[in-house]
Amino acid sequence: MLGWFEGVQRDLPWRQTRDPWRILVSELMLQQTQVARVLPRYEAFLARWPTPEACAAAPVGEVVTAWAGLGYNRRAVNLHRCAVAVTRDHGGRLPSDLAGLLDLPGIGPYTARAVLAFAHEADGVGVLDTNAARVLARWAGRPLGRAEAQAAADDAVPTAEGWAWNQAMLDLGATVCRARSPRCDACPVEDACAWRAAGNPEPDPAIGSAGVSGGQSRFEGSDRQGRGRLVDALRRGPVSPDQVAAMAGWPDDPERAGRVATSLVTDGLAAVADDGSLTLPR
Repeated sequence: MLGWFEGVQRDLPWRQTRDPWRILVSELMLQQTQVARVLPRYEAFLARWPTPEACAAAPVGEVVTAWAGLGYNRRAVNLHRCAVAVTRDHGGRLPSDLAGLLDLPGIGPYTARAVLAFAHEADGVGVLDTNAARVLARWAGRPLGRAEAQAAADDAVPTAEGWAWNQAMLDLGATVCRARSPRCDACPVEDACAWRAAGNPEPDPAIGSAGVSGGQSRFEGSDRQGRGRLVDALRRGPVSPDQVAAMAGWPDDPERAGRVATSLVTDGLAAVADDGSLTLPR
């Protein structure tokens, strides 16, 4: 597995650093976003905010504006909130233990373990995203529960190889052990896979296994699309109450647009000015 990864690994900027902040930024940007879209945003973001303190000192609206093109804008708010907490409570340094990372706003089990594995090269810490979870379920030949999947991910990490092993697992799931049309003949650990040994029977054991994504709901016409349109409009300037429906893409449904606008305010992605206009938060 490690030999395979050494021969195929991509030269990505977040693989050239062990700085916890830079790792955290990459992980939040990469969640449900393609690498090609992240690459230019990653370098530009860190050039502007190279430390948690720098990010915390900026208005959250500026961070949301810099997030343009990455989607899932709430991640920008979470990153800013995390930077504020790290600056206020940890002297500008991310915690180096799982409990401390999980205590930060916007940091879940996957992201916390990714920081430990990729910044600190921690032993016994398995990074369980949808790709790694798919690999583990197929290796086991059956769906895994949440605790079981995490334990399997942790136990699989070879001593002193936490960084390389977890990177290899993520790449294996993304490029070989794919959700559709897995390339079993190209898998470096094909002989260890129970699903392959059984002849790849249906149903695929990854389906319904803990940590394996079930796929996104339809984006076109969804509230998520309307939220994204409104945030894009706010990046250009304030949106008056009578413009909200049109900017959300529903000129004939102001009630729905208003509900979506309220959800943006609740999530910290928008604020209401004195004249009732929507703006980016300050």
